[in-house]
Amino acid sequence: MKLKFLENINEYGEHAVRLNDFDKAQAKLFLQILKKLTDNNKTGIELSDYEFIEPVNCNLTLRVSETDEGIITDDNRNFFCDLTLAGYSDMIKLVEPFCLKETDAYRILYELDNPIEFIFSAGKENLFKSFSDESV
Repeated sequence: MKLKFLENINEYGEHAVRLNDFDKAQAKLFLQILKKLTDNNKTGIELSDYEFIEPVNCNLTLRVSETDEGIITDDNRNFFCDLTLAGYSDMIKLVEPFCLKETDAYRILYELDNPIEFIFSAGKENLFKSFSDESV
């Protein structure tokens, strides 16, 4: 599983942090991270601390916050995903289908008015095949 920052992904100058190039076993490991964050009252988890996640050009820390802010950064290298417990619970539901079968689909992991998207893309580089395009 690779962690990468993508700059200017569209004509609106929006960016993305993407987890991609993974199989269903790695999707299950990521799901466990999300569940640990929500079940154990953790305040933050640094994804690069996990051996199965390879940071390409950035680091991402998942943090529980009082409001859903999405991904923020000051330097385009160190990113923080600030969501409520409910926001992470919604994310868990979006990740679960990737744990059931191999796919090359993707999902955007939150819908917020934020210039940085969080993309979960099983394929190596394919951003544009939505999970809803496949039967689960």
